Amino acid sequence: MSYDSKIAIHVEDIHKEFILPQSKNSSFKEAAVNIVKKNNKVTQKTLDGVSFDIQRGDFFGIVGRNGSGKSTLLKLIAGVYTPTAGEIVVSGGLTPFIELGVGFNPELSGRDNIYLNGALLGFTRKQMSEMYEEIVDFAELGPFMDQKLKNYSSGMQVRLAFSIAIKAKNDILIFDEVLAVGDEAFQRKCLDVFERYKAEGQTVILVTHDMETVRKFCTKALLLESGKILELGHPHEVAQIYSELNLGEIEREMIRKSSGSSDNYLGLKVEYKDKDDESSVKFKNGEIIRMLFNYKKSELYQHLVINIYKQSGEHISGFRVAGESGSAEVHLRALLQKGKYYTLVQAVNNQHEAVGDVFIGPDFIITTDKAVGVKGWSGLVPLDYNIIKS
Repeated sequence: MSYDSKIAIHVEDIHKEFILPQSKNSSFKEAAVNIVKKNNKVTQKTLDGVSFDIQRGDFFGIVGRNGSGKSTLLKLIAGVYTPTAGEIVVSGGLTPFIELGVGFNPELSGRDNIYLNGALLGFTRKQMSEMYEEIVDFAELGPFMDQKLKNYSSGMQVRLAFSIAIKAKNDILIFDEVLAVGDEAFQRKCLDVFERYKAEGQTVILVTHDMETVRKFCTKALLLESGKILELGHPHEVAQIYSELNLGEIEREMIRKSSGSSDNYLGLKVEYKDKDDESSVKFKNGEIIRMLFNYKKSELYQHLVINIYKQSGEHISGFRVAGESGSAEVHLRALLQKGKYYTLVQAVNNQHEAVGDVFIGPDFIITTDKAVGVKGWSGLVPLDYNIIKS
């Protein structure tokens, strides 16, 4: 079967089951008896019919609560496990950073473990020698490279493993909870790397419990729950549904009762109109976009926070409007580069605390690059400037 060349990873109807023995054998005699009895076993279904594609250049987030099947899915993609049923096709080299200690030998030095990991990833000793100094510099472990790995702290091991993963870079990179371990400075370095990967169009799979990271970096996201896909698509929507899963049931019920609705307590409707008062989603650069927001009033919130995002995920701008009236109209001069954008709306109370869901408005498109009366510029938005001398 042939696949689209733009697809880096194809996952089709994956099932994974583990056999859990119910009898413990504490002696050879018990083991022999249990063999005769065929030892009662229970099947644990970890993944149940999971299908999706990851395009080349995607920064793909996988989220889910503990026990949802995230780690199993990553190990299937990395080839550590084989599926019980279904198919996974990986197009290109893959570097997995999925579990601390995998590919490391605690009795070897940090130096030797770099070469060992490189060999496991398919790199020659010469290639690893060329990367060695960069790996050590990024990990900031130069004085410790001749010490045995078993003497490293867990944070030092993570820094070394992450450094190997990003320097011995492959077509596809997998990171599992890389931000969960390590100090703040190391986490900042990780985020800087993610910024660069997103800008370069590197194919990345990221598993994390940090929804801000998902919103900021991911171009697509998948939410697993009990081994099945609960949501697949826009990272903001996936992040919000994941957050909802973790809300207390009492808080969710309060929001539902306040609105009489189980799916949209704001009852939000968003419409864009042009200068002729016609509904539209296409605007020229510099044109006024009339944004109309209609929603249900509630004592739970006092303001709406409206953010503008580029379709690729960059946050352009945000502003707040009073939310007591049930409707709002915002006139926005679209000094934006050509491309696709959307609005993201959330209700907040007087303590600036978010209340309930995030709602994503319809896409709108800027069709031209330059606006009349605006100085020549490049980038997402023009900055107001005056040239004093040149």
